[in-house]
Amino acid sequence: MLQIQNIRKVYKTGSLVQTALDGVSLNLRDNEFVAILGPSGSGKTTLLNVIGGLDRYDSGELAINGVSTKKYTARDWDSYRNHTVGFVFQSYNLIPHQNILSNVELALTIGGVSRRERRKRAADALRQVGLSEHMHKKPAQLSGGQMQRVAIARALVNDPDILLADEPPGALDSDTSLQVMDLLKEVARDRLVVMVTHNPELAEQYATRIVRLKDGKITDDSDPFDPDAEQAVHKNMGRSAMSLLTALNLSFHNLWTKKVRTLLIAFAGSIGIIGIAMILAMSNGANEYIRSVEEDSLQDYPLQITDTSFNLTSMYADSMAAAGKSASTEDEKSVEEWRTITNMFSGMNKNDLKSLKAYFESDECDIDEHVQSIEYDYNIVPRIYRQTEDDYRQVNPDTSFSALGFSGTDGSSNGLLSTFTSTDSFFPMSADEELFQSGFDLKAGKWPESYNECVLALSSNGRVSDMSLYAMGLKDPKELEDMINKFSEGKAVDDISEPGHYEYDDFIGIEFRMVSVTDFYTYDKSYSVWTDHSGDAKYV
Repeated sequence: MLQIQNIRKVYKTGSLVQTALDGVSLNLRDNEFVAILGPSGSGKTTLLNVIGGLDRYDSGELAINGVSTKKYTARDWDSYRNHTVGFVFQSYNLIPHQNILSNVELALTIGGVSRRERRKRAADALRQVGLSEHMHKKPAQLSGGQMQRVAIARALVNDPDILLADEPPGALDSDTSLQVMDLLKEVARDRLVVMVTHNPELAEQYATRIVRLKDGKITDDSDPFDPDAEQAVHKNMGRSAMSLLTALNLSFHNLWTKKVRTLLIAFAGSIGIIGIAMILAMSNGANEYIRSVEEDSLQDYPLQITDTSFNLTSMYADSMAAAGKSASTEDEKSVEEWRTITNMFSGMNKNDLKSLKAYFESDECDIDEHVQSIEYDYNIVPRIYRQTEDDYRQVNPDTSFSALGFSGTDGSSNGLLSTFTSTDSFFPMSADEELFQSGFDLKAGKWPESYNECVLALSSNGRVSDMSLYAMGLKDPKELEDMINKFSEGKAVDDISEPGHYEYDDFIGIEFRMVSVTDFYTYDKSYSVWTDHSGDAKYV
């Protein structure tokens, strides 16, 4: 028994409000054939959907066997639709790639009924609607009336208490419509059948009760029903979920019956997956390449902050502007100053490296998260010598170019200027051994393990500069001195030897002598001063 009390249903689309049901109250018996009549838009289908649990009402009360559906959970509604209600739609809603026996079985499949029991009950339902001889045909092989019978058989296979039909003869001819109506009338003998129709003649001929709707309200009821109040108990009506094995079987069958579409979908999906994978791989590869280039570049050319900063861009811009500027005076015999030295020194600034170092080492600085290593250079350059057969030669700072005005990095010159005038071949290694070693491949020998060991760094194509070869004694330094002297005297330097070729073993084991800068100074107690002996050959 269904009890509908003041049901309201409103549809809202933006500012438009459409009232489908406006306070509908209706009590339905357990077995009767109810026809709901009314013009289009009167709320017939909405009422049918509310009864079937396909749509939720906004207010009011729907009671099933005396139990309010306000207490229903989503699982209760699923159970109600699967076990208590059967649906017959105007458009049949049959699955085209399955035969009609499998179509009727579907409702039982969702209910978890065994395969043998499903086949038996589906065959009985088809026999009841007169289609036992066609149960293995596909829907496309049946007429419209036969397909509607299949829809009725599918609705009856679960033996529901309520059968809901939405314009079942709407798409059929007159004779077929009468056959379907006869079948519905037969079904209504032992259950409740609620049918929505536009045809008052069929309703008058077959229905036992006619309810008329208009503008969402009941205007007439041919046989109203006022039930006695009974105490009802809410309960779940049964299982409403298929087993995993059944779901997999249906899925496989659906894929197999549509092989071409499945293959096309799989092919398109694989192309999409491969495309996404390629994009991600290229993106990650590009990011990794950019990162490695950044790291390699900063290893070869690290960022340096010197004690003196020099704004070359500003100086160049000022010089170009001054060169292109005409004299500000109208007197052609006057001369205007071109400020070059002034611009140069105005573009130079002294950096407070002591404060910068203190900031780097403080807790408020997070630069360690963005760099691999921070190192400090105090312009203290050790003197390095290589012993010759009868003498010694200073190779760091190199003094070979002193005749040309380059004294090398002796530790006393400005940090910025010494960068441009250095002719040395010796440089301090990074304090971070892993960072330094990651930028090179060890070809021979071993990595330095002590302060007095050095390593020869070759170029990426395996070359070494001639300046380093002179420092190591593999090329005669007298050649270098002769070239420098000839150049300083304005003579042509044409007797240049051919490039040499060396083995790795030629470099391993070369020894140098290192002298700390402080060792060149002695304290004179008589005058209380420190005396520099770096120019005393005998002392050195």
